Amino acid sequence: MQLINRVIVLVLDSVGVGALPDAAAYGDQGSNTLGNVARAVGGLSLPHLSALGLGNIIPVHGVPPAKNPRAAFGKMAIRSAGKDTTTGHWELAGLILSRPFPVYPDGFPASLIAEFEARIGRRILGNKAASGTEIIEELGARHMATGWPIVYTSADSVFQVAAHEEIIPVEELYRICQIARELLTGEHGVGRVIARPFVGQPGSFVRTPRRKDFSLPPVGKTVLQALKDQGLRVVGVGKIGNIFAETGLTESHPTRNNEHGVDKTLAVMDIGGRGLIFTNLIDFDMLYGHRNDVHGYAGALAAFDRRLPEILAAMASDDLLIITADHGCDPTMPGTDHSREYVPLLVYGERVAGGVDLGTRATLADVAATLAVVFGLTWPVGESFYGQILP
Repeated sequence: MQLINRVIVLVLDSVGVGALPDAAAYGDQGSNTLGNVARAVGGLSLPHLSALGLGNIIPVHGVPPAKNPRAAFGKMAIRSAGKDTTTGHWELAGLILSRPFPVYPDGFPASLIAEFEARIGRRILGNKAASGTEIIEELGARHMATGWPIVYTSADSVFQVAAHEEIIPVEELYRICQIARELLTGEHGVGRVIARPFVGQPGSFVRTPRRKDFSLPPVGKTVLQALKDQGLRVVGVGKIGNIFAETGLTESHPTRNNEHGVDKTLAVMDIGGRGLIFTNLIDFDMLYGHRNDVHGYAGALAAFDRRLPEILAAMASDDLLIITADHGCDPTMPGTDHSREYVPLLVYGERVAGGVDLGTRATLADVAATLAVVFGLTWPVGESFYGQILP
């Protein structure tokens, strides 16, 4: 009997649940995004996540363990090297990386920048690691005077290009970023090239929602592609399409923020069909984790918790919901980088045995292995938890 017809995977981007054993090697000892945010704000109120069993995974101030959790619960380790968005999502999809994507804390090599300038026919400004909002304040006026794009990076494996929409139109910025993507391969194969358009005047620049990511295509086959090859519906919501370079998907629905991400997830759930819905909710990471905004992070968690009943109500009796994350980004820690953390695992459905402790999983690829079992496939990486949650 076919017990599960559809799986919805919700990635709460950066909602980590405690430092991994090797966190010190990444400078992340003591990180615990969920736990530290809860303590810093005097406790979280997340009644719906609490009922599923979020407080059963780790101690969370204000989120007590449920006596009878509605979901199966546990946490997962990231086995891949690195702690970025692409690494985490690829591992969820069954692709484990043996070495991290390259990073450039001192800026990109002069020879690479010279080649980039030659290909785009413009000089560039910047070429350093910087906050995106701070670097446009620093260099935005000069950019407007010269027409030269601003290139910068971060602690993540990214090559970011910022440009004022009235100086370099967005489509031209996208073309410039595509050139960068074609250039950044091999030893310089960064995880993402990101277009960062902005508007306004010096002293009041504002980044616009027309950001676009140009990701490195997956370096191996993912479970998404395996499902698509079987003729199943594979829907990406939010930045999933960008993270996987639009591979392995039958549909891709970009979103503006968490609220829009939930709205779009509900819309594609309403359509039905056998397969996978894979959603990334970015605000936790982008708006709050990277900006050390503890109260904003807590507010985003509460906002998602308020929308969770809508998702649960929209589920069919043969749906399976997996709530997890891709890495941490602890806003209470020094710096603004991602943190090397375990991620939560909540698995819910009408046919799921609630209250099952799934323990500490060795890899995020256990999600891919579970998806494979649900849809009658085999997968070489990870250990399925299907048998623990369903008869």
